[in-house]
Amino acid sequence: MTDTLKIEKTTERTIHPVRNLLGTLRLPGDKSISHRYAMLSAMAEGSSRFHNFSTGADCASSLHCMAQLGAKVTRSGDSVDVQGCAGTFTPPGAVLDCGNSGSTMRMLTGLLAAQAGAFTLEGDASLNRRPMERVRKPLLEMGASIHLKDGHAPVEIEGAKATRDCLSHAGTQRPG
Repeated sequence: MTDTLKIEKTTERTIHPVRNLLGTLRLPGDKSISHRYAMLSAMAEGSSRFHNFSTGADCASSLHCMAQLGAKVTRSGDSVDVQGCAGTFTPPGAVLDCGNSGSTMRMLTGLLAAQAGAFTLEGDASLNRRPMERVRKPLLEMGASIHLKDGHAPVEIEGAKATRDCLSHAGTQRPG
């Protein structure tokens, strides 16, 4: 005799020991990977499609910032389509709102340091209280111009040619 278990959408389900289990399990999209997909696809030339993209607010902040920088972003359920900017972001003329996403702010600071133009990143009150000096310091050493307010956001970035040159040569260096 076969029992069929109909599982409704839920966040937790206990499965008691059985001899055999047949079915599928779909895990939510990974937040860390989704942030990186959003940014790398926005930098790329051409279009990218991702399935099982994280539905969390932090990853939505990354997608929103990418759209503000010129990438065309379309979202349908857990799928995302991104038409990239071919390596060049367009300064939006408005503050880039990172919401409560520290990952968005930290990674985007590094990407924008190598872009031509002026950019300002802010977040909600909680994010704006987090320290950003550990992100700023290495980028300053690479030639970027980054200003903070008492070590916190808003993060004001003036893209620097020295930073672009440093990053473009980083991939060509061979270990000594």
